[in-house]
Amino acid sequence: QVQLVESGGGLVQAGGSLRLSCAASGRFFSSYAMGWFRQAPGKEREFVAAISWNGGITSYADSVKGRYTISRDNAKNTVGLQMNSLKPEDTAVYYCATARAAGVTRTPNNYHSWGQGTQVTVSS
Repeated sequence: QVQLVESGGGLVQAGGSLRLSCAASGRFFSSYAMGWFRQAPGKEREFVAAISWNGGITSYADSVKGRYTISRDNAKNTVGLQMNSLKPEDTAVYYCATARAAGVTRTPNNYHSWGQGTQVTVSS
């Protein structure tokens, strides 16, 4: 069972930047795709970004494309999410998750392990 711990959330003004990090335990981290999702109050959890097992393929939600960058370091068992040009509508709890396969996927049901989440709040 993979355990995931997110960090890096906080309060930032609109237009600012934050970098989230997710540390994973487990021997097979480098074999699976990783993803970031977010959930705002009263809304369903939504896909943000995903990265393939070796970092060669990435996928982004249209709402964050060009502003967010997902990355991974398989030697350190970490996945990051650089968030720039933040907007108030980016406010949410952000979760990292481990996919069931090596390729990128946007579907939450295709992920089997989730972190506890980290709060990102963007003020206007």
